[in-house]
Amino acid sequence: MKHLASILVGLILAADLSYATVLESVRTQEINQCLSGELITWGDGRDRRAVDSPLKFYYDHTGAPVWFPEALVAEKIAKAAVEWSHCGVPGIIVGKGSKEQQKGVIKVQWGDKESGGNFGLANLGKRTLSLGPKAFELLKTRNPAYDARETLQMVISHEMGHFFGLMAHSKRCIDVLSYYDNGKGEKCYSRDGSQMRSFVEYRNVLPTACDIERCRITNGMPSLLETK
Repeated sequence: MKHLASILVGLILAADLSYATVLESVRTQEINQCLSGELITWGDGRDRRAVDSPLKFYYDHTGAPVWFPEALVAEKIAKAAVEWSHCGVPGIIVGKGSKEQQKGVIKVQWGDKESGGNFGLANLGKRTLSLGPKAFELLKTRNPAYDARETLQMVISHEMGHFFGLMAHSKRCIDVLSYYDNGKGEKCYSRDGSQMRSFVEYRNVLPTACDIERCRITNGMPSLLETK
């Protein structure tokens, strides 16, 4: 009887692991693959070419939460710039000092006023990407066990995408440019909507294949859209 119980437990654990693997594989496919019909947005903006090419970013650590070291935030900014560059518009990081006075350089900064009380806000006119200290402090207070570095990367990647020309927000849940709903009862799209409940944050932290595809189209690059 004990042997049978062990077998049943093993089968249950294997089934759970298999189910988790299936969920992750679907999510991974969505991250890495963009199919015809999946370039959908909420229609809340009109995409346009990047504000410059190349896009130059520099980082000012003033006002950052103490648990986010300067090197960590700088790494997240550089990672987002590298990934967005795959759409054909180079994103590069420049140092402070005289470089920050260059025409067109985008300042990544911290400030509750500049971020509008949000986690992040892109201001194309002022060429600022502002991160919200209070929003991250609230996140840490409410869920101290959650790895806020993931949210930090997602926010930076999302707001940076606007400078690459993506003004509308994606309706595909996995995209870093996505909103999960439009505030009017409509939900985002996923190939398997049931798996949304299995992830604390379903949205990817870096641009997906569809984010990059939209960026390419917006900036006049050849399409890489998969048609299968």
